[in-house]
Amino acid sequence: LRRLFCFNASAPSLSKKKPLVFMGSPQVSVTVLDALLNSSSSPSSNFEVAAIVTQPPSKRERGRKILPSPIAEHALERGFPSDLIFTPERAGEEIFLSNLRDLQPELCVTAAYGNILPTKFLKIPTLGTVNIHPSLLPLYRGAAPVQRALQDGVKETGVSLAFTVRALDAGPVIAYERYEVDDQIKAPDLLELLFVKGSELLMRELPSIFDGSAKLKAQSQDDSKVTLAPKVTPEEAWLSFDQEAKLLHNKVRAFAGWPGTRAKIAIIDEGNGQRDVVDIKIITTRVSANQIVPENEIDDIGFTKGALVIPCGGGSALEVLEVQLPGKKVVNADAFRNGLRGRKLKKA
Repeated sequence: LRRLFCFNASAPSLSKKKPLVFMGSPQVSVTVLDALLNSSSSPSSNFEVAAIVTQPPSKRERGRKILPSPIAEHALERGFPSDLIFTPERAGEEIFLSNLRDLQPELCVTAAYGNILPTKFLKIPTLGTVNIHPSLLPLYRGAAPVQRALQDGVKETGVSLAFTVRALDAGPVIAYERYEVDDQIKAPDLLELLFVKGSELLMRELPSIFDGSAKLKAQSQDDSKVTLAPKVTPEEAWLSFDQEAKLLHNKVRAFAGWPGTRAKIAIIDEGNGQRDVVDIKIITTRVSANQIVPENEIDDIGFTKGALVIPCGGGSALEVLEVQLPGKKVVNADAFRNGLRGRKLKKA
């Protein structure tokens, strides 16, 4: 794999098209790469994708095999030259920067690249670097904008196209698009949707970026309105039913995919008194319409049609629609209930 992703850049193209370098890593970035490759292949296009920069191969999937990033895999499937797919550990590596300078890029486009861009990198493309960021900047600057927005229960978010500067997600905004957030949508779905909208936004704005007018119209961010979206950690996955159901529901949506949300519940056999505490993964939820839980039932986990009902803080209740036990497949609440064979559930 290391041989596949070598650092020997080809000589700059002799065509008159403007060289553009794309930088991205996860699957959600594929939409943006496809938009650029498809547009650049048009005879009327004024740019070409001169190189792709992505994260190095890493251990992924269940077998923990060392695999190229999803962007690298997709680029190779589309026939993109392997010697023009760069995988530096850091974007400030001198060999990488030297190869990038040889390409003489006019513009770099980033979409969930996952690496900090140093000043010496930002000085290379003559028109600068633009980033697709899935939030309405200056809101939710940082590594997890979609997750933190859903965790906060926002009713509206969006995607921004902004010039990249040394400070994190702080560059002038070229354009943005708003999106109304459904109260059931989960982070992976919202992230994918926003990058689709972001790719469309990029393609609309590319002409103004190439002719220089984007720099003139780009708006500086209002630093007084900045909110941050720090990286999510596995330790945040645990649910505390002392919190209100709405907060927990938003957390389930926000952390869907990774790291997921977990809780400990007790499975009780009233016949022999056996009590087993299990670590259960909460997959899909909704807030119960019945907001009053009697005090004497605060630790009991009940069932309604299609849902486990877990009492939460403030007299609220969380309805759990899908769960997963360790080593098992995701099942709906009815299937989970049938597997209990009459045993009861309580909060652990």
